[in-house]
Amino acid sequence: MKRLNDTWLRLLGPVGLYVFVSVFFRLDLYAKLPLDSIKINAVVAITSGIICWQIARWVVLRIQQRYPGLDNIRQRLLWLLAALPILVSFAWLLRHIVRFFIEGTFYYFTTAVELSRNVGIQIFYHFIYFSLYEGWYVLQEWQRETVETSTLEKVSLQSQLTSLQHQVNPHFLFNSLNSLSSLISDSPVQADAFLNELTAVFRYLLQASDHNLVPLRDEMTFIRSYFHLLQTRYQAGLVLDVAVDPADEEGLIPPLTLQVLVENAVRYNIILPAQPLHIRIYTTPDQRLYVANTLQRKVLRVQVTGAGLTNLATRYELLNEGKLVIEEKTGWFVVSLPLVSEGRQA
Repeated sequence: MKRLNDTWLRLLGPVGLYVFVSVFFRLDLYAKLPLDSIKINAVVAITSGIICWQIARWVVLRIQQRYPGLDNIRQRLLWLLAALPILVSFAWLLRHIVRFFIEGTFYYFTTAVELSRNVGIQIFYHFIYFSLYEGWYVLQEWQRETVETSTLEKVSLQSQLTSLQHQVNPHFLFNSLNSLSSLISDSPVQADAFLNELTAVFRYLLQASDHNLVPLRDEMTFIRSYFHLLQTRYQAGLVLDVAVDPADEEGLIPPLTLQVLVENAVRYNIILPAQPLHIRIYTTPDQRLYVANTLQRKVLRVQVTGAGLTNLATRYELLNEGKLVIEEKTGWFVVSLPLVSEGRQA
């Protein structure tokens, strides 16, 4: 969040508040006081005001750090309300201490009306302090969330477009139908199983883009169906190893994440029975999901836009739950990403 640049405001603000209060709340009192008393009152009020401004600012910022974001506005306001009597009492006492150092005597209010007016003025001062810093914070958070929501919607639309492109991808559809045609004549039982998996894949593709996050459990079910289609085509040339902790399957990830990563591995690497492509999907105790494949790059690289991994990395950045990491490790291409806790809305 952009921090309010309030250096001059903290110095000149108390002066402005003092002038405002003097004109609208204490003009009748100052009209009866000698000039020396008015000067002393000005020094006491401005000095105390600068100190109280700093303290109130510190309190508001600490509360914002402890309860950040728009979702915690109510908690912050309750804490500010609880802190108000303490800060007002301190401000009232501080004015007397400052006056003591200047005049050498404590000042006592002679009437209840005078006392209530001074306490009311301190409440007004702190209302201004709280409104200024909390209002600025809420405005900045609202702008940030608006920008992030807009960006996330754009990325989501791009993801849906990519999903639709996968759905109507003629190569994928042609290869699947060609495999199905071969199985119908050679192995009707396998053909039936293949058709069931193909139906499951297209059903998930149609539904997944409606959500920002989905359980890893659903993604694993989908990727097994998707991998069945791939393995029917590549046979022994493609091997999938899964080592996902069942407890981690409740974690959330963006939809079609595994499909993007598996397709990326298949598209860029050689797949042969004598040189099988191994793909591993596993989780670790630090709540991260890994998708790794053996590095056996094709000599002629397939020309693609690379939007899949870029889009995925952008979505994780906007989720603010950790970053997607891409690296190569001794013959393996590894992509790791954090699992989002169940508390986040899908």
